[in-house]
Amino acid sequence: MSSRSRDIGWIGVGRMGFPMVERLLAAGHKPRIYNRTRAKAEPLAARGAVIVDSPAALADAGILFIIVGTGKDLEEVCFGPHGVIGRAGAKAPGVIVDLSSIGAEESGAIRARLAEHDVPFLCSPVSGNGNCVRAGKLSTVASGPEAAFALAKPYLEIIAGAGASYVGEGERARICKIAHNVLLGVVVQTLAEIVLLAEKSGIPRHAFMEFVNNSVLGSVFTRYKTPAIVNLDWTTTFTPTLLRKDLDLGLDLGHTLGVPMPVTATTREALQAHFGAATLKPEPGAYLAQDFMALLETAALAAGVKLASENRKVRSGLEVPTPA
Repeated sequence: MSSRSRDIGWIGVGRMGFPMVERLLAAGHKPRIYNRTRAKAEPLAARGAVIVDSPAALADAGILFIIVGTGKDLEEVCFGPHGVIGRAGAKAPGVIVDLSSIGAEESGAIRARLAEHDVPFLCSPVSGNGNCVRAGKLSTVASGPEAAFALAKPYLEIIAGAGASYVGEGERARICKIAHNVLLGVVVQTLAEIVLLAEKSGIPRHAFMEFVNNSVLGSVFTRYKTPAIVNLDWTTTFTPTLLRKDLDLGLDLGHTLGVPMPVTATTREALQAHFGAATLKPEPGAYLAQDFMALLETAALAAGVKLASENRKVRSGLEVPTPA
């Protein structure tokens, strides 16, 4: 694998993949890239990436990174008619690294099929959004063959400036991502409640969030959600529907493993109220397609608080430094 490690292939340059490839290019790498909609990849070609016409054109990559929307998408680019895995004996990538967020069962099935072609598979789901990528504050967790992680780690550390963690074999990284998103749900529900507690006491949201962000409890997450909380900006980074799915997955896992999760269960029920509140909106589907931080509105209804934007410019902590 090491002899081909500098030959990078990439599939998927959407909201997350595009800035990830930008970071590789900035570090001096020139990946070959494929995207279903070619026009979205063309700006990267102007910076040194090479666009190919199908996933099959990346079959000879030393290391192939993939970030797509669903498990079916991953299966298609790997095994479809124009996929990277062709007939027996044909060229295949040295390692496939999947950065997508898919289920552990789907991931395990794809791993088994790749093993039939002697292709090591590393699953490496990420934590953060496109702004986190650009600011160098994305993180990733990986599982699969340790040798594959050793090969991928230098590139993962470029892509995810906040670090790449290895947690062992198989689909353990998928479990980590579920656990992470359970924590996300609990934190965002708690954050909504304490923000409203402060506001109903007469404390402006921007002032309260400044205090939290400067305290030991402040985090990358509380900082980058501060503009949304202060100005009621529900530009989508993660939807309530996806969060509900992950809470359900976490609760199912807790039941399977015998781990009591009463706080998670309460959070899940609080989130369900957001879906009920959406039915009162003129366009429920469009409302639920907004960012999950909009559940602050649902919590405000229960608290008898009328929210209004504070129209105040506040820092997110994800500002990209301007080159000197």
